[in-house]
Amino acid sequence: MKKGILSAAIAYFLWGIFPIYFKALQVVPATQILGHRIVWCFIFVKLTLLVTRQFKSWRVLLNRRVLLIYSVAAVLLAVNWLVYVWSVNAGFVVEASLGYFINPLVSVLLGVIFLREKLRPLQWVPVGIAAAGVLYLTLTLGSPPWIALTLAFSFGTYGLVKKMAPLDSLFGLSLETDILFVPALAYLIFCETQGSGSFVHTGGWVSGLLAFTGVISAIPLLLFAVGVRSAPLSTIGLLQYITPTLQFLLGVLLFGESFTPNRLAGFILVWAALVFFTIESMLAQRKGLQPFPVETISEPE
Repeated sequence: MKKGILSAAIAYFLWGIFPIYFKALQVVPATQILGHRIVWCFIFVKLTLLVTRQFKSWRVLLNRRVLLIYSVAAVLLAVNWLVYVWSVNAGFVVEASLGYFINPLVSVLLGVIFLREKLRPLQWVPVGIAAAGVLYLTLTLGSPPWIALTLAFSFGTYGLVKKMAPLDSLFGLSLETDILFVPALAYLIFCETQGSGSFVHTGGWVSGLLAFTGVISAIPLLLFAVGVRSAPLSTIGLLQYITPTLQFLLGVLLFGESFTPNRLAGFILVWAALVFFTIESMLAQRKGLQPFPVETISEPE
């Protein structure tokens, strides 16, 4: 159990400090970062499967339904990765963190809508409070926090799709990168032919970071897979808040992003919703009920 908790905590910590990594790639367009992340992740995952001698063991599970599920998952993952990288490099780390704060509650709502799951009466309270927070930010800032909402709903829907998927984390990521690899590689080649490519043209440091995006994308997923298999679900549910908390602190303290009183008020509503949600879940666990809906436990970024 301790190994599982440590693995999950490290995974969430790594996801939490992602903004530092992607800030170092600020000179590269977000679309090219996405392309490199997909291509190098594809290579890293395939090497991992070869080393662990699992390369052929999962392909027997492939059929039309599986390919459809993972095609949808791949598109959602690409959207999530692109918006996240763009938001970090455009100076919206704080708003990105809001997306991952509200993601568990969005996932709960999606479970109710699409899986017909039933919430305990008190679980509707944090959903309403979080919705009020988003509405407040929309009214006071003049527009919806679209970055946060896109991240929350893309990854919430990704988790929903993966709930129906038969493959484990490594095999699932392998198939998703299989689906995205050719378009990503074609785009990067196109950029090279147009003279706008960044790889090897922006210095060895940046090129090295681009190549390493595959490793930094896959390793937290593998650690998370270890953690979620052996650590208590309630513990994993609490640990997931490490990621947006670190992102929020980095945005405000390290990157100096604006955090006005209006934004603070909206965030307080969201934080209050999460505190309520967590306490209610812990009390439910003491009564022998499911503490966290499975959909709330997902893989960020």
